[in-house]
Amino acid sequence: MCFYMGGKTPPGSCAMKCTRCTIIPRKRSNPFAGKLPFIVSSRSSDKLLKRLSGDDAPILFEGLHTTRYLDHPLLKHKRRVVRAHNVEHHYYEALALAEERWWKTLFFKTEARKLKTYERILSSADGIAGISPLETDYFQSEYGNAVYVPAFHSNENVQSKLGAGSYILYHGNLSVPENNRAALYLAQEVFPKTGMECIIAGSRPSKSLQKAISEYENIKLVADVEADHILDLISNAQANVLVTFQSTGIKLKLLNSLYRGRFIIANKPMVEETGLESLCSIANSPTEMVKLIQELKTKNFSDADLNNRSEVLGNTFENNLNAKKLVQMLF
Repeated sequence: MCFYMGGKTPPGSCAMKCTRCTIIPRKRSNPFAGKLPFIVSSRSSDKLLKRLSGDDAPILFEGLHTTRYLDHPLLKHKRRVVRAHNVEHHYYEALALAEERWWKTLFFKTEARKLKTYERILSSADGIAGISPLETDYFQSEYGNAVYVPAFHSNENVQSKLGAGSYILYHGNLSVPENNRAALYLAQEVFPKTGMECIIAGSRPSKSLQKAISEYENIKLVADVEADHILDLISNAQANVLVTFQSTGIKLKLLNSLYRGRFIIANKPMVEETGLESLCSIANSPTEMVKLIQELKTKNFSDADLNNRSEVLGNTFENNLNAKKLVQMLF
């Protein structure tokens, strides 16, 4: 069963991969009302509870936001596992810091406070599948039932191109405050000093980001393009620069860049406690990032680079192995 926000197209991939797929619209209500976090209360449904309690099959709750009925008496007889995407109150606190609009900041702060209290519901879970070592340690210390199951992704093999590319890339959903903040940081503090063509790609860029990019001839904005175009940009870049100011979960853009791109330049919060530190060049200031870009400017991505990356990623992020871990938790 999955939720979607009214007005959006219900996901079609669910029906292709499941014996039965039930789509439930999310509730529209005042996001500040009530004690429950809005991301949880908007996903409550009598239909959902009836469906979940109708058999003895185990339940996988995908994210804390789906756990409205985790501790419900009608589900006590079932094995219940939660796939944790983040320590959600940490994530929402970071979103509040990155947000420019006051009402959104207020919402994120309110949601973070509610999520910190609500998180105690995880004590009712039979297992928590943490998405990163750092967050698995947190859940283990708080609830004692956490297992590290690395992020699932759409890649089967490393497809990084050998040789060199001609531009530097940052990509992400630019409507997310954290990504907008990172893109602004690069557009204002790093990319203008590189002497190379630099591309910032993603959906719904803010006006402030568009203005910042327009001031420099060597920076290009690629906005609102299809996913295949983004993947093509990742593959052909000389380096993917990945910046975040919140070390929560693991960023799928990091995995996609490692599986499909050449060199990776990242700051510490992007790779900390992911097991991927050895595959990235770490830079934590604009000066360090510019220096690394200059060093990698004409360097060829080699067979040795490709083989090393394949080995490291295969040992941890192989989807079939991690699916077996999740199945073991459920049964």
